[in-house]
Amino acid sequence: MPAIAYLECALCFHRLPADTPQTLCPIDAGSLYVRYDMDALRKTARREHAAALAAASPASLGMWRYADVLPDAAPVTLGEGWTPMIHSRRYPGLFVKEEGANPTGTFKARGLAMAVTMAKHYGLRHLAVPSAGNAAGALAAYAAAGQIAAHIFMPKDVPFANYLEGVLYGSAVTMVDGLISDCARMVGERIKQQRESGVAAEDVWFDISTLKEPFRVEGKKTMGYELVEQLGWEYPDAVFYPTGGGVGLIGMWKAFEEMEQLGWVSGKRPRMYALQASGCAPVAKAYDEGNSASEFFANAETFAAGLRVPKPYGDRLILDIVRASGGSVVASDDAAILASILDWAKHEGLFLSPEGAAATVAYDTLLASGEIKPGERVVLFNTGAGLKYTDVVAEAMHLRRPGSLPTSLPVGGIITPV
Repeated sequence: MPAIAYLECALCFHRLPADTPQTLCPIDAGSLYVRYDMDALRKTARREHAAALAAASPASLGMWRYADVLPDAAPVTLGEGWTPMIHSRRYPGLFVKEEGANPTGTFKARGLAMAVTMAKHYGLRHLAVPSAGNAAGALAAYAAAGQIAAHIFMPKDVPFANYLEGVLYGSAVTMVDGLISDCARMVGERIKQQRESGVAAEDVWFDISTLKEPFRVEGKKTMGYELVEQLGWEYPDAVFYPTGGGVGLIGMWKAFEEMEQLGWVSGKRPRMYALQASGCAPVAKAYDEGNSASEFFANAETFAAGLRVPKPYGDRLILDIVRASGGSVVASDDAAILASILDWAKHEGLFLSPEGAAATVAYDTLLASGEIKPGERVVLFNTGAGLKYTDVVAEAMHLRRPGSLPTSLPVGGIITPV
C-alpha cells in the first residue's frame, strides 16, 4: 500500500500534508483529494496484482484488492467491495453493478470503510456524520468494528432500517425534523460548541460528511477500478450513477485518471450520467440552466432518500465531470421510479433501491430518445439493496400486511418438541 504524497484541493490545487487529519482546503473550502507518487507507482503497481492479492489473502477479496492504489493503513474491513456485475436479461448492452451486496447493503460501505480505517490510523476517537440514511448505517457498522464512537444525525423519515442500524451498532443517533442539510448544520454547530467550550482536542468530534474529508472518495473510487476490471480492463461506453452527494461519481472519475496514469486502461472514458429525483434535483436544474454550481433545492421531497440532498457539497465537481465526459444529468419523478422498481423486480429478479431505479428510468428514457444506442455497453449502479427500503416502497405501493398477526406463536414443529 503506498504512502500518501500529499492532499490536494480539487478546486485550487493547494497542497496539504497528510500526516494529520484534514478536512477542507483552508484557502477556498474545496474538497481534498489523496495524491500518490504516480512515478513510483508506475514502477511497482500492476493491475494483475489485484487478482493475485485477492487470491492470496481473504482480507483482500473485496475493495482491498486495490491496495496498490489505496493509503497505507491497516484496513477496518467487513468484506466490502468486489460486488457483482449483472448482465441484464432484456438489454444486451446493459450491466447492473449490484452495490446492495456490500456490508450494510449499500455502496456507502466502501467510503466509510476507508474513512474509518484512516480515522483509526490517525487515532481519532469520535466521528460524526449527517446522513440521508445509508451513510449513517455504514458509519455505525464500521465504527463498531473499529471501536470508535459514532454520532449520527438523520432526518426522522429515513427508511426504518437506517435508524435500526444506528441503534443496533451502538451509535449515538439523533433524529432530525428536517433534511440532511439541517443535519449537517447541527453537526457543525455541535463541533463548534465543543471547541469553544474547551473540550479536549481528542474528544472533539471529527466531521466525516460527504466530501468534507478526503478518504470517502478513496473508498468509492474502487467502484471505478472494479467496473473496468470486471469488463476486461476496458471502459464501458457510459456509466449511470444515482447522485445525491455524488461521491461515487467523483471517486470513479478519479479512479479513471489514476488508471490512465498507471497504464491500466486506455481509450475514451465513459460518458457519466448523474441521476436524480425530480422532487430533489438541484444538479439537474443547474445542468439544464448551464450553471457551474447548483442552488439550494427548496421543499425537497422524494421517497428515494439517498437522492434527497438539496445542495450537494460537490456540485461543481459533479457538473464538471458530467460535462467533460459528454454525459448529462437526468431527473425522474417518484411515480416513474416506483414503476421501474416493480418492472425490474418482475422481469429481472432484482429488487432495486429507489436510487437505483432512478438510474433504470433514466436509461429507458435515454434509450427511447436515441441518446443511448441499444448496442452500447452501459454500467448502471444499483447503489443499495431494495430490502433496506421495504417500509418506504410498501408505503409508495399503498401495500399493507394482509390480515392480522397472531399475538403469540407456538414453539415447536420439526425443530423442537411441541
